[in-house]
Amino acid sequence: MDFELIDDLYRARPLEQFQWLEHGFGTRRYVPISELTTLRQVHSDLCHYADRAGCLAEGDALLSDTPGRRIAVKTADCLPILLVDPAHHAVAAIHAGWRGVVAEIVPKTVRAMVARWESRPQELHAAIGPGIGGCCFEVGPEVAVQFGLPAERTRIDLTAEIERQLTGAGLSAERIYSAGLCTVCHTADFHSF
Repeated sequence: MDFELIDDLYRARPLEQFQWLEHGFGTRRYVPISELTTLRQVHSDLCHYADRAGCLAEGDALLSDTPGRRIAVKTADCLPILLVDPAHHAVAAIHAGWRGVVAEIVPKTVRAMVARWESRPQELHAAIGPGIGGCCFEVGPEVAVQFGLPAERTRIDLTAEIERQLTGAGLSAERIYSAGLCTVCHTADFHSF
């Protein structure tokens, strides 16, 4: 497994190589220790640069290259994604539910990093934290058609769709790490609706 639990945070082991990066995907027991920069999350495709601490605006992706700035997204069953650009010491935190995935918040955030820092997608790393798994995310026909599936009840694997979008945006599959933890299956550890 690419993730390990340390002090009530799941950390992506491959990202530990970046000494400048502090990261983690929280559990129910985790309490943030310092002021965070966040957004009013609205299940959108809106990306914002974190130019200060506090709640900045409406949107679902935050970008930062400011040392010491802690950016965060909140999730229950939606998926948290961390993008890391080692060349520019830049990161993005993304909140992706099914609406955000359909709106392509993930590739739009990659493009925002390219525009802001000239990030090279093939050099980015992505960590996908705990969220609702394909085992539990059953949707009706109105959601299924948004994913190009037949209009019937079905299950959707958001992690697999996000991985597909990341590779489509130019990331190497070897640099995409998934926690593989379903928030619905593990409600003692994670918030879930």
